[in-house]
Amino acid sequence: MRHFLTLKDFTKDEILDIIELAKNIKKETKHQIFKPYLKNKHLAMIFEKSSTRTRVSFEVGMQQLGGNALFLSSKDIQLGRGEPIKDTARVISKMTDLIMIRTFGQDRLEEFAKYSSVPVINGLTDKYHPVQLLADYLTMVEYNKQNGVCAYIGDGNNMANSWIILATKLGLTLKVATPQDYMPAADVIEYAKAHNADITFTTQPTQAIANSDVVITDTWISMGQEEEKEKRLRDFAGYTIDKEMMALANKDAIFLHCLPAYRGYEVTSDVFEEYSEIIFNEAENRLHAQKGLMVWLMK
Repeated sequence: MRHFLTLKDFTKDEILDIIELAKNIKKETKHQIFKPYLKNKHLAMIFEKSSTRTRVSFEVGMQQLGGNALFLSSKDIQLGRGEPIKDTARVISKMTDLIMIRTFGQDRLEEFAKYSSVPVINGLTDKYHPVQLLADYLTMVEYNKQNGVCAYIGDGNNMANSWIILATKLGLTLKVATPQDYMPAADVIEYAKAHNADITFTTQPTQAIANSDVVITDTWISMGQEEEKEKRLRDFAGYTIDKEMMALANKDAIFLHCLPAYRGYEVTSDVFEEYSEIIFNEAENRLHAQKGLMVWLMK
């Protein structure tokens, strides 16, 4: 049994195997072929954080695979009323075949997985967002950028941490630009260094984006950070991806955003709309990448 808590736990070949499976399942879906890979299997979806893409993609994905998805918010289950994580984990994993959790601390997810008797998937934590990275890399493959130079510009958050892990695992060249006080997690940076990853860190977004093939950003103000909004807007001055900045990337570069996007903050409206087809293909790929992941974990 394998959990999907962070990309650190998977080899390059395993990640690429999941991506290949996702490609094939997406192709089948586009031809209205829905093979019951997970017939009569049940996915429990635990949400301690709200979601649009995560809920829709896992719920629809499980149904397309022939299984069933059960939505459980923290308001609906005893976990939200103080039941120990380990008790909730042992109960739900006795009744279902897969569990996806979208929560706050990575430690909560890892404790849940420790006591679960079925595979647990990280639907997002404050530290990592690995399912999004599967969708992002699937998108890169579709646009023939799987070996491209990547630039991540913005907050050193769960997306930045996850990009560092993916680049380390797959041997990608990655340039990360964040303000000094918003660097990615120190242990994640050390992980990349320990594995001699081709990753550079800078506080200059123009240096990161120059000659890149894939440009990535994310919101500067994540859930729970609303009170910091004014300070963050000041601290991230100069990090907005506009046409002038995108012009520094390679001519055929693609732009990725995990959404939701706040136009005028991390990206201008005109840049977002110029790359909107790619961005919404990326969003759709959450559905297909996660189907590939669930099938892979259950095989």
